[in-house]
Amino acid sequence: MGNIVAIVGRPNVGKSTFFNRLIQRREAIVDSVSGVTRDRHYGKSDWNGRKFSLIDTGGYVKGSEDVFEAQIDKQVELAIEEADAIIFMVDVESGITPMDEEVAVLLRKVNKPVLLVVNKVDNNKRLENAVEFYSLGLGDYFPIASTSGSGTGDLLDALVEALPESEGDEESELPRFAVVGRPNAGKSSFINALIGEERYIVTDIAGTTRDSMDTKYNRFGFEFNLVDTAGIRRKSKVKENLEFYSVMRSVRAIENCDVCLVVLDATRGFDGQVQNIFWLAQRNNKGIVILVNKWDLLDKETNTMRDYEAMIRREIEPFTDVPIIFISVLNKQRVFKAIETAVKVFENRSKKIKTRQFNDVMLPIIENNPPPAYKGKYVKIKFCTQLPTPYPQFAFFCNLPQYVRDPYKRFLENKLRQEFDFQGVPITIFFRKK
Repeated sequence: MGNIVAIVGRPNVGKSTFFNRLIQRREAIVDSVSGVTRDRHYGKSDWNGRKFSLIDTGGYVKGSEDVFEAQIDKQVELAIEEADAIIFMVDVESGITPMDEEVAVLLRKVNKPVLLVVNKVDNNKRLENAVEFYSLGLGDYFPIASTSGSGTGDLLDALVEALPESEGDEESELPRFAVVGRPNAGKSSFINALIGEERYIVTDIAGTTRDSMDTKYNRFGFEFNLVDTAGIRRKSKVKENLEFYSVMRSVRAIENCDVCLVVLDATRGFDGQVQNIFWLAQRNNKGIVILVNKWDLLDKETNTMRDYEAMIRREIEPFTDVPIIFISVLNKQRVFKAIETAVKVFENRSKKIKTRQFNDVMLPIIENNPPPAYKGKYVKIKFCTQLPTPYPQFAFFCNLPQYVRDPYKRFLENKLRQEFDFQGVPITIFFRKK
């Protein structure tokens, strides 16, 4: 399980620059999927071999300064709750502001690592000025300049040192299914419909279940763990910042599962927030099943279901090979089918294809449709194999890997899906020099 690090602080102290700096080296690799940089506030980074996820809380606040005052407390509270470590960023140019002091009050109570980072320290005078930040009562601070990157090395050393050892979840070999989606899409009710009401009481008291809960599920011959992120706080608390809230809440569940059941409310559609959650799962290479809930509430014409499904597939291009199931939790419609499908997707995700069989199928396809020549050079693909990773990744060995363009990768991926059924699972294809 990776650690989650949240960056908090007022607007314009340079959180985003710092965030981009930390993830850029890897982001290019992580996001090699065409067109998938939807959510700029979440990314993965690593330092000295320790991987962690980074969340830039600032990216979610829209609105005027005074709206912001209330928002920042909410965000810091949420970050404190969800993250394993917190980077609190302040700005040496403006010195300590009342808002900084307010955040410091919240952070002083926390028993998680908090790193105070003073940004924009790019000369000696500013280094001297930074001393005043001791008065925030958060101990030592790290002077950095996120535009040039100076000082970030020491900060990252301290950060990975402070991160709790991530406890391996190896003992449970059961598949883990996470139920994710925006609040009120019917996640809790879906889980209740599966498990039976009495096991799982949906409460309205704030803080009844803070962490995403694991429920062992064993019925109809299926056994797995359900990781739930369902509506965990009182409704009134959540209204202010739904987007940030549900993304933050989903990150952990998604990272720690095998298959994501993305629940959406049919009456609200496949909106931006649901898409964020979908791409988050896709970027983490998780299996995905889309569940359209409250289908019973829509007025149906003859082909509404078909149109609705086509609309979702347009939104998730190019990764359209995802099962979409229309359910009504209220009427217990197709709830079991949802689980059956998730189990199938889990099997697809852990599928291993023998190298010989893989070559026998793929090489003739490649021979009939070789990669188009690029700059007058012809790419010859001689051999291909599945890599020994937890999710499907394939390597194709050829003479000029750098000349294989995206459309051809997609062509191969589509063929692969046709031949071997990887429905619901993101696939990565690499071209390597042989």
